[in-house]
Amino acid sequence: MAHKALSLYRSTQLTSEDERVRQHAPLVRRIAYHMISRLPASVEVDDLIQVGMMGLMEAARNFDPDAGVQFETYASQRIRGAMLDELRSADWLPRQARRNMREIEATLHKLEHALGRAPSESEIAEAMGIPLTEYQDMLHDARGHQLVHYEDFGDSEDNDQLDQYTADDSSNPLDMLSDLRFRQQLIDAIKLLPEREQLLMALYYDEELNLKEIGAVLGVTESRVCQLHSQAVARLRARLQGWLTSR
Repeated sequence: MAHKALSLYRSTQLTSEDERVRQHAPLVRRIAYHMISRLPASVEVDDLIQVGMMGLMEAARNFDPDAGVQFETYASQRIRGAMLDELRSADWLPRQARRNMREIEATLHKLEHALGRAPSESEIAEAMGIPLTEYQDMLHDARGHQLVHYEDFGDSEDNDQLDQYTADDSSNPLDMLSDLRFRQQLIDAIKLLPEREQLLMALYYDEELNLKEIGAVLGVTESRVCQLHSQAVARLRARLQGWLTSR
C-alpha cells in the first residue's frame, strides 16, 4: 500500500511539474525578449530562452506550494537567475564599448555643468570631437550598458565583466537600489531627461515593452530606440556620478 501511495505521489508530482513547465513556457520567452533588448547584439535570444527553460524546469521541480508564493513569481526569479548566470559566465559587453561609455558619461557630466541643461546628441558628439554618426554607433554598440555597475563599488577595472549581475556580500548593487536616498536621486534624475527619453524609460521599465514595441510607439526604428536607451542610461549615470563615487 505504501509503495502504491509513493508511486501515485511521484506520478502526480511529475504531472504537476510538466504542467507548470507547459503553462509557463511563454513566460520564459517574455523574460528573454525583455532582457535581450538590454544586451549586445552578440547575445542570442534563443540562448537565453534555452537556459531560461532550464531555470523553469528547476523551478517546477523545486517549487513548494505551501511556501505562500505564487509559482509564476518564484519561476520568474529562477528563470532570470538562470539567464543572468549564463551572461555572467561570459564578458558580454566588450571592453571598448565600456570605455566608450565612460567617455560619453564624462562628457555628459562636463556639458551638463557647463550648459545647465541636458546637451543634445550633436553637442555631445562635438565635445567628443567625433561625427554624430560615430557617436550614435557608440551608443548602439554599448547596448546592455547598465545604470549600476559592479565596478562602481571597487577600485579596479578588471572586474568589468561582472557588471551588476555579480553578487557580493559586502556591497551589492541591489542594496544600493533599495537605498531611499539613491532612489529619490534617481527619480529626480529621470525627471531631468529629455521628454522622449523619459517616455522611453517609462515604456521599458514600467510597461515592460521591448525595443521593437517602443519603436512603434515613438515612431522610430528599433536601432534608434537602442541608441536612445543607452544615451538615457549614460545621462543618468553622469548625473548620479557623485553619489556613485561616494559609496
